[in-house]
Amino acid sequence: MRLDKFISDTGAASRKECARAARAGLILVDGTTVRDPSVHIDENHAKVVFCGKPVQWSRFTYVMLHKPAGVISTTEDTPRSVMRLLPPEFSKKGMFPCGRLDIDTVGLLLITDDGPLAHMMLSPKHHVEKTYAYMCDPPIGEEQVRQLENGIDMDGYFTKPAYVEADSGERGRITVTEGKYHQIKRMFVAVGSEIIFLKREQFGPLALDPALPEGAWRFLTDAEICALTSLQK
Repeated sequence: MRLDKFISDTGAASRKECARAARAGLILVDGTTVRDPSVHIDENHAKVVFCGKPVQWSRFTYVMLHKPAGVISTTEDTPRSVMRLLPPEFSKKGMFPCGRLDIDTVGLLLITDDGPLAHMMLSPKHHVEKTYAYMCDPPIGEEQVRQLENGIDMDGYFTKPAYVEADSGERGRITVTEGKYHQIKRMFVAVGSEIIFLKREQFGPLALDPALPEGAWRFLTDAEICALTSLQK
């Protein structure tokens, strides 16, 4: 793999930035300064240091994004795409949001280029749980919670059982294993309430990092990647 592609695939820098850093002698490969960013290296074994920081390459890239309101879970080149919150090299690498959050829903969004993993995470037959914190108005009571947990008839489609942990009538957490269009909002409408705030806190084994502010992102840790990929076994 070309050295500049190796570095840009990790999101550490663009290819132009790699070229400038190489000319300045700021890239080391296996301890040797490399000034030509087009040289080919062994991506699986080479030890690359870019501007004093080690760069780790992997076949797939996994990113946690704390999605803010007002952006769209799409790879389309629009100003409101969530991909605009990430380095442009990620889009060039073919990364995409794993699933969608509504434009006004905030919280955990997994961005990756691992197609098989994304397919598994979103496949209905795998029943991957997704947990959301919610606020609703008017408040819901025990009977409405029971209805949500037993399943809701949404225009002829009966939702699978959910789990609701109500902190009060107005707020709580709901866990579902599906991702139908506006599903949670439609479920609450069906029991006579309306969602006024929704935040995804958990997606399978992946939990939203409480230290990650809205609009920010970070790479997944090795432990988080291991937890995700173990679902494929």
